[in-house]
Amino acid sequence: MYLHKVLFFILFSLFTLSCTQETQNKLGRSLQNWTGTDGVLDIYAGEKLMMRFIKIDKLSTAVSTQGNTPRPYRFGYGYLDKNKNYKIDSDEKKLYFEFSDYSTPYVFYTNPL
Repeated sequence: MYLHKVLFFILFSLFTLSCTQETQNKLGRSLQNWTGTDGVLDIYAGEKLMMRFIKIDKLSTAVSTQGNTPRPYRFGYGYLDKNKNYKIDSDEKKLYFEFSDYSTPYVFYTNPL
């Protein structure tokens, strides 16, 4: 039994090391999407927190419609946390959002509560 675990770990390590960085990132996102997350996205204007989205399961990078070229924005679904209390209140709805990778200061993290 122990030998099987060691062998699996060695094979998995070799497979992961042989992948490109982008492939490793995709594998990581697949695992994260499968396990689920409780992400928070804070959007800033200068030093001021302008918007907070909570209960985000993932942020996706847009890809061009004709090829695999990444677009300069990310998107996802989450609840707009109007009062920024990290909780879904009765007047807070789930929304689709997009933001630019170039001009939008943001922080994406796991809900600390």
